[in-house]
Amino acid sequence: MEAVLPPPDDIIGVLRWFHSDTYIEKVQAACQAGGTLDTPDCPVGPGTWDAALAAAGLALSTALDLVNERVQRAFLAVRPLAHHCSFEGTRGFGVFNHVALAAEAIVRAWVRPVLIVDFDAMHGNGTQSLFYDRPDVGFVSVHQYPFFPGSGGADEVGDGDGIGSNVNVPLVAGSGDDVFVAAFEQAIEALAAQIQPAAVIVSAGFSAHVDDSISGMEVTDEGLIRVTESVVRVAHRWAGGRILSFLEGGFEPQTLARNVRNHVQTLAQSADESNVLH
Repeated sequence: MEAVLPPPDDIIGVLRWFHSDTYIEKVQAACQAGGTLDTPDCPVGPGTWDAALAAAGLALSTALDLVNERVQRAFLAVRPLAHHCSFEGTRGFGVFNHVALAAEAIVRAWVRPVLIVDFDAMHGNGTQSLFYDRPDVGFVSVHQYPFFPGSGGADEVGDGDGIGSNVNVPLVAGSGDDVFVAAFEQAIEALAAQIQPAAVIVSAGFSAHVDDSISGMEVTDEGLIRVTESVVRVAHRWAGGRILSFLEGGFEPQTLARNVRNHVQTLAQSADESNVLH
């Protein structure tokens, strides 16, 4: 099926759920001027604004397709990245947090919890910050630690009503399939049982792969397939099989392409393929 993007003004309106007007205006100005946004690892140019709006618009329209039962699963290969983007800023190649936007659209439509899971080697600090005091959006991140962006300690468990809905599983460099997959499975199964989500949102980063030079993790193709299989099991048990997955990190093109294909195939194997958007 073909996705239809909302008008730009509507996209900007929903971006205000998670980004200040000052930040949105700063992004637009930086993109028009070219250069960097906030940090040197966020290069932007004239096309970045359109790409970031398209990513946010696609996240919103796909979340609404899920709410209206037009899709059960979707994988969104969008750029820029999302999970380092917070209310007032960004890092690590991000612009807007379209992952948070998709989760919020589902929560508002159904008034039910949503679970966000992040298996990128880098902690999803931005997504964590946006839901840190929220009991209706669970967040699980399994990542290398210490590592960029410096957050993601096990003691970061949420704040206020959100205590216990934020779960970080920091792993040392060199962790391979057995450690990484077991940690991910245990964390997402426990939090899903706690909040009983209506849908699972995935920040699907592949930089934990052994061939990805940016991290020190040693997860293989098979390990990443097992990670996706665990997401599918949790979604079937608690969320009617509903999954929206968003591409995050991955910095070796051939490795990324191969593992994205495996990820999409694993998502599709146990779903009605006519109802999977990718």
